Amino acid sequence: MKRYTFEDLLKVMEELRKKCPWDREQTHESLKKYLIEEAYEVIDAIDSKDDRKLKEELGDLLLQPIFHCQIAKERGAFTVDDVIDNLVRKLIERHPHVFGNEDPSKALANWERRKFKERKSVLEGIPKHLPALMRSQKLQDRASQVGFDFREISEVFEKIQEELEEFKESLSKGDKENLKHEIGDILTAVVELARFVGVDAEEALQEANERFIRRFTYIEEKAKEQGRNLHDMSLEEMDRLWNEAKEVLEGNP
Repeated sequence: MKRYTFEDLLKVMEELRKKCPWDREQTHESLKKYLIEEAYEVIDAIDSKDDRKLKEELGDLLLQPIFHCQIAKERGAFTVDDVIDNLVRKLIERHPHVFGNEDPSKALANWERRKFKERKSVLEGIPKHLPALMRSQKLQDRASQVGFDFREISEVFEKIQEELEEFKESLSKGDKENLKHEIGDILTAVVELARFVGVDAEEALQEANERFIRRFTYIEEKAKEQGRNLHDMSLEEMDRLWNEAKEVLEGNP
């Protein structure tokens, strides 16, 4: 059975851009959403621990940079070879402890110093389209590298309490325009707490989302077993089933 190669992929992409109406219409801008979607599908495949699915999703993700490279080639901007050349040079430059004489034990600290010198701002290079929690944590991590950080976890608790009080004040005044601002500050402070104790805030919330889905699905299933509609159940009944789900599904009474 014939096995296709990287060169075959490039040729197929070139043909698609010439002959497929949909592929021909695409631009760097129109493809942005697909790049994000494919990246998240790869993450789902990793979480599923399904190698077959991971292989397929990595292929779908690989298609995106190949697509962009073909469009760039047609514009006379750059080719996939230029991208690969740039990447290899970057990898070699960033790993002098592998390709040079740098002390491996100092590699990470030296890399951070080199990157810091390259930036016009400490916060430069953090993508604005990252999920908000992830971006917040990266911004705070970067700021902490120059000493802009809490010294004790008690200070983080105080900050969260301070932001909660400011939210309550806006709420009591009926200042609806400021509520979003205060909610943002509360979330930022909670991300600070996660970062301070070494927890990835984005992962923590994603796992919490999955727990919510499992528990609420349990409530739905129990309602069906009783021949009832959720709309007809009281909050107290649903809350009891929620707590039951925690114990049954997670062993967490």
